[in-house]
Amino acid sequence: VQLQASGGGLVQAGGSLRLSCAVSGLTFGNSAIAWFRQAPGKAREFVAGISWSDGRTLYADSAKGRFTSVRDNAKNTMYLQMNMMKSEDTAAYYCAADPTFYGLGSPSRRQLEYIYWGQGTLVTVSS
Repeated sequence: VQLQASGGGLVQAGGSLRLSCAVSGLTFGNSAIAWFRQAPGKAREFVAGISWSDGRTLYADSAKGRFTSVRDNAKNTMYLQMNMMKSEDTAAYYCAADPTFYGLGSPSRRQLEYIYWGQGTLVTVSS
């Protein structure tokens, strides 16, 4: 299983950025995919998750109303659209896969549930 995150960069506060996570080798119907982020000097935290089978999503409070997560079945890619960005969104963003989700409830916020991880993509928001 491989996850390839991309799309990070420098953006001004109030601006937008879209991250992509290309996934391969996964049994998608059983899986949830999530974004986590880690700011300098802070612990990694959950941002958003999506059930691959039906597209149900879960967001951290910090992301609600600003970030949107969608998946493209044809491209095996998950996207995180980030709008109205703030300086506190500055972090390395990681996508991760939970291959045993089986569509039960909402995607987990717990990092331990996600077995496969991609490399991070750095997002910097300038104020």
